[in-house]
Amino acid sequence: MASVDPTLTTIDVPSADLVAEPAWIALKAAATALQGLQIKNGSIPEAASDAGKSKSAALASAHTAAAVHVATICSSIEQLAPHFPHDASYLAAVIADFGRWVDGGFGEPDFLASILEFAPAAHRADGIRHLVIFPMYTQNGSTNRFVEAVLVEVLWPEFIAELEAGDYSNKMLVPLRFLDFTAGYDTNSAVLFPESVAMSSVPSFTWGALFQDREAARFRKVTRAAIEITGLAMPAEVEELLTDQTLAEEAFIMWDLIHDRTHMSGDLPFDPFMIKQRMPFFLYGLEELRCDLTAFRESVKIERDGETSPEMRRHARLVQYAVIFDRIFRFSMTGSRVRNYDAVAGQMLFAWMHQHGVLHWTDNKLSIDWAEVPDVVVSLGDAIDELYWRSIDRPKISHWLAAYELVAGTLTPHPASVWAKGADALPVTGAPGELTDQLLDDEFPLSMFYEALERKISPVIESTVGIRA
Repeated sequence: MASVDPTLTTIDVPSADLVAEPAWIALKAAATALQGLQIKNGSIPEAASDAGKSKSAALASAHTAAAVHVATICSSIEQLAPHFPHDASYLAAVIADFGRWVDGGFGEPDFLASILEFAPAAHRADGIRHLVIFPMYTQNGSTNRFVEAVLVEVLWPEFIAELEAGDYSNKMLVPLRFLDFTAGYDTNSAVLFPESVAMSSVPSFTWGALFQDREAARFRKVTRAAIEITGLAMPAEVEELLTDQTLAEEAFIMWDLIHDRTHMSGDLPFDPFMIKQRMPFFLYGLEELRCDLTAFRESVKIERDGETSPEMRRHARLVQYAVIFDRIFRFSMTGSRVRNYDAVAGQMLFAWMHQHGVLHWTDNKLSIDWAEVPDVVVSLGDAIDELYWRSIDRPKISHWLAAYELVAGTLTPHPASVWAKGADALPVTGAPGELTDQLLDDEFPLSMFYEALERKISPVIESTVGIRA
């Protein structure tokens, strides 16, 4: 493991002792109590329990209670701050932001000043800890901008530091492990993005954090169940990956390191951060799959490089297994069938492998020809890259149609699909949004294989909500 900068040492107490500190327990309880007073945008109006009182009395009552909770939070931060010397300016700023929120009558919170001071990417050393507290939503968790508090620890193995310092530079990635959290993270959320914080304006940010411990833990649980259900024979390395949480975390860090940087690299016909655009949902799936398959392709390249260290080649093989199993099992089955772009991407990888003869469902058992898998999976990534490269010269709608053809060439669309009938059946002369509206919520339904698998594996996936390593 990478050594911790002695000037930034925060391992002054074991993790369990830090979580058990009275100041953290008090902070977590106060944040939870505040959530009961806040509304969706993070502000605090009169409390529902005060509905029988006059509006002014109810407002005063709710705000008095909120002020007490904020005072507890600020006092607790001050007591905990010595554990986080590297975050001194941020912790001072967040106390100040809480003070301004109180003074402003608990309107919609603005924590811009403190989020600008929080810079976890500046301290990427294994074991560095952070106390994170903001009014924020949690992606795949809560859409409410409630006050959430998280104790986290950075994961930064030596081989990742070596990769990042070389061909896979990604100055923004901050791999994390949960120590403890409030309700917004007792969910499927495994990311911490600065954009989710309540603030008056959105500047450019220099970091994005992922909880690889949660990713690894739910991967291990879901993949283990899927393998048992389908009767899939595993290579010995997969058994080790599913048994060893640390090894799985390291594989996910390597995967995410390459995945995240891919969003801004390559021949891109559009803004890769598609949340800024209203696009057909399957395009989001193609973009995420492109980045995953780039991580897969680069891992194959690293594994086949005789100059690379045995440790690096080993982790590169594990990334390949992780991409395949997480995509074809967990991603394909997680969430509703309403415009679920991650499910489309997972189904597409499964179908591509099946149709190219390296994945077989025979006699109610799944088998995979592992020796042939790398080249087949890389060929799907090549097909998406070719789509992107050609679409640089295409109008937007033509790109959309070409992308649909690529997906529909592998996945069978719903029989009622208008898109499947081609351009002649679509409002191609109207606004792009009219085309998006023509997509069915479940444009690419589950195959019969997945319908059978869903009944058995859905309870396992649901059990991973809020999972801790």
